[in-house]
Amino acid sequence: MSLTIYNTLSRTKEPFQTLTPNQVKMYCCGVTVYDYCHLGHARSYIVWDTVRRYLQWRGYEVQYVQNFTDIDDKILKRADVEQSSMTAVAEKYTDAYFEDLHRLNVRDADSYPLATKHIQEIQDLIGDLERKGFAYAVDGDVYFRVRKDDDYGKLSKRNLDDLRAGAGERIEAADPDQIKKEDPFDFALWKTAKPGEPSWESPWGNGRPGWHIECSAMIQKQLGETIDIHCGGGDLVFPHHENEIAQSECAHDRPLSTYWMHNGMVKLSGEKMSKSLGNFITIRKLLDDYRDANDNQIDPMTVRLFVLTAQYRKPMDFSDASITAAGQSWQTIKDGLLFGYEYGQKLGWDNLDLVRSTQSTTIAEVDRFRTAVDDDFNFAEGLVILFELAKELRKVGNIIAHDSEQTVDPNLLKDKWQTLIELAGVLGLEVNPDELKAPTSGLSDEQIESLLAERQIARANKDFATSDRIRAQLTEEKIVVIDKAGVPSTWYRG
Repeated sequence: MSLTIYNTLSRTKEPFQTLTPNQVKMYCCGVTVYDYCHLGHARSYIVWDTVRRYLQWRGYEVQYVQNFTDIDDKILKRADVEQSSMTAVAEKYTDAYFEDLHRLNVRDADSYPLATKHIQEIQDLIGDLERKGFAYAVDGDVYFRVRKDDDYGKLSKRNLDDLRAGAGERIEAADPDQIKKEDPFDFALWKTAKPGEPSWESPWGNGRPGWHIECSAMIQKQLGETIDIHCGGGDLVFPHHENEIAQSECAHDRPLSTYWMHNGMVKLSGEKMSKSLGNFITIRKLLDDYRDANDNQIDPMTVRLFVLTAQYRKPMDFSDASITAAGQSWQTIKDGLLFGYEYGQKLGWDNLDLVRSTQSTTIAEVDRFRTAVDDDFNFAEGLVILFELAKELRKVGNIIAHDSEQTVDPNLLKDKWQTLIELAGVLGLEVNPDELKAPTSGLSDEQIESLLAERQIARANKDFATSDRIRAQLTEEKIVVIDKAGVPSTWYRG
């Protein structure tokens, strides 16, 4: 099976074919740096980081570019609130972005272009559109003629006449620049300077770029006129990505991107998580202050797993129950990932080589993983294979620790562990061997052994009520007890 991608442009899954064999040019719309990132941002950048990782695992050379919008009305407002400058605010929250996303094991893009560093490219692109009749200047502002673009609306599947009939009056009332525009749906490419705001010289007078033109110019400079994948949040389809297409394709007479990918939103209490609604949890608050339903601190890998358990295009709801379940799932995978570090020496492994052998006996598991994720990056289905491997390793680990009579195949276990390490790494799920070994239940090994000793005495005294009570207590803590005639009971964490 070949890799397929759901293309927002066609609303269908399409076979993935790159412009240049085995090379992928990929652009992601980054954040406007005026505040700390929230869980909705985390989902977006975890998803695209994992898409990139998977493409690299499949043998593609990926050039991944993600911009920062560092000039915007929101940044200017935040600078006023913080009694700071636009540049200082942008730098502060850019640094915060990297701090937060690195904790979630999101790798850096190959480059992070800034809008303020591409002013000349932005002006050149606007000039091209103006010469072709797609842009017009009015009193220092420059607008894009939307109706001159016959393909406008092809990404969002919106019809301008229908939009205007339903919302045109509201648009005109809300936009103070309507009096300058030829059409209410025309959008700004360049904005004339306002007192006290940063501005740059241009052929149309001092001003600053509009939001949409920034990405078009940066893509052209960083990756070229046509790329393989353009991705971002579903809330960017219209108007941002629609306007990007209009600008770039009218200027260059060629497609901006072959594939358009969009992730679904994160909901909190059934509503989209967003700063504008005041309905959000920042990444740092989630990791530093939040507690799940069991009063556990949230592990960064729990957040990553939480994101990957949902189909990336669909909305997902954040709740105490969902993040708690993700934490329990991560503990299962974590135990499997730590298996080799904990039991490799006991099994006689010569080394802890993390690279799966070419003679691996787990080819079937790897093929199943590839088949699952090849279907439009179905990470949730790929995780099924990880859980199977992790549960098997955890079970064997508990047997090794508590039942010396059992025999196991060291080479087979090494294959399974190396495969789990590899596939988990594709999804960005990693452990630190120094974490050996956080208990998977609230009971320590010593507490479990003490309860089993108490139960052994109760069984010897035929006090079956006490014996059953202790077994039920252990079962509730996900401890599996194995009773054998004539020998002490053994146990493992389920």
